[in-house]
Amino acid sequence: MFHYLYILQSQKDNKFYTGISDDLRQRLKEHNSGENTSTAYRKPFKLIYYEAYLFKTGCRN
Repeated sequence: MFHYLYILQSQKDNKFYTGISDDLRQRLKEHNSGENTSTAYRKPFKLIYYEAYLFKTGCRN
């Protein structure tokens, strides 16, 4: 299993959001559907960068 550090850009305000997830595709869907209450008001998002790590300790934002 991989761990992902990712950067999203809001299409609404052009600001960035950085996060960590074990399932990047699902996490992006959650951000864009409004399931994440801390980013719901800034949706939609586009994925602009990610890194994959074997160990979560290497994946710090």
